[in-house]
Amino acid sequence: MVDFYFQLHPVIQAVLKGLAVILVIFPLGGICSMAERKVSAWIQGRPGPNRAIVPWIAWIPFVGTFLQRLGLFHVMADGGKMLFKEDALPGGVNKFYFILAPIVAMIPALTTVTTVPFGAYLDGHGAVIPLGLANVDIGLLAVFAVSSLGVYSLILAGWASNSKYPFLGGVRASAQLISYELSMTLSVIPVFLWINAPGTEGTMSLAKTVEFQSQPGFWGGAWFIFIMPVSAFIFLVSLFAETNRQPFDMPESEADLVGGFHTEYGAFKWGLFFVAEYAHMIIGSGVFTLLFLGGWNPLPWISLADLIGWLNGITGAAWIIHPLFVGLLSIGIFLGKVVFGIFFFMWVRWTVPRFRYDQVMELGWKKLLPLAIANLLVYAIGIAVITK
Repeated sequence: MVDFYFQLHPVIQAVLKGLAVILVIFPLGGICSMAERKVSAWIQGRPGPNRAIVPWIAWIPFVGTFLQRLGLFHVMADGGKMLFKEDALPGGVNKFYFILAPIVAMIPALTTVTTVPFGAYLDGHGAVIPLGLANVDIGLLAVFAVSSLGVYSLILAGWASNSKYPFLGGVRASAQLISYELSMTLSVIPVFLWINAPGTEGTMSLAKTVEFQSQPGFWGGAWFIFIMPVSAFIFLVSLFAETNRQPFDMPESEADLVGGFHTEYGAFKWGLFFVAEYAHMIIGSGVFTLLFLGGWNPLPWISLADLIGWLNGITGAAWIIHPLFVGLLSIGIFLGKVVFGIFFFMWVRWTVPRFRYDQVMELGWKKLLPLAIANLLVYAIGIAVITK
């Protein structure tokens, strides 16, 4: 099957990859929507969505009740409503750009997925080979460059709506992006200063960061969240701001902007904005996992290869070292960390109150940016002394 795929024309391969991304991201957006409701209900001590059910599924013992309490059918109902509800177009909007904005929101969300490795397997020589749609050497730079384009959809939506509240939401989105993108970029520089030692080939590959956290020894196997906790903290806070998640959801703050940039939107176009937001949240959790949580390595100081060797030594089964099993195991480990990251996003949303806009700006420029600069200087000096 794999050989057949690589024998296809590059254009057909690209189309298949694009379809795979769409078929994965859209269902994950729906799952995140359901998870958001259940997590908020759990935190607030209430049952959450648990009543809707399809009649013929209700007859199935246990399964019907379980799916009903899970809230799955509420998400299905919302998905059907989003697709088939009348998509009204306000009279005063700039129609072309108003329709273009949610499309623009999806393009960076779907594109950045291609540069994020999500697993690995062992080749015949025991080397770890990363799994990903495009294992480029400038992986993190590509993620930053493409994902930052997503703010243009918010600005476009706010301007094209021809209404003051969406316009203010678009202005806030651009200001917030600039404020926190600087801190986010500075926070990851110490990681790549550590990886790109003098005399080695320079790289910004996300797979290389995982490989660096898979080496033997105390410092080699330590995850970067332990070596560089301040960098991890700055990156995580900036990630909340970049994805417009509460307490940094200034572009859509309903308390003072009704709904912000998407006030005039409804039905399918409104849904595209939030699928894009969940996609950015998933990708952000994946990048944080690769940079600071060891990627597909199960535990600190225990790499994927160590785990496979341990399992093979216990069972002696040949399928333990088969690339398919190793690949699925690594994907499972990676996705487990990403799911925890998504849960953390939701946990914070329903726990921490929203900041005021002036507090968001002050935190970004007066607190986080100086901290990121000081952190970079400390690690730059420290790494220079160690590697001298």
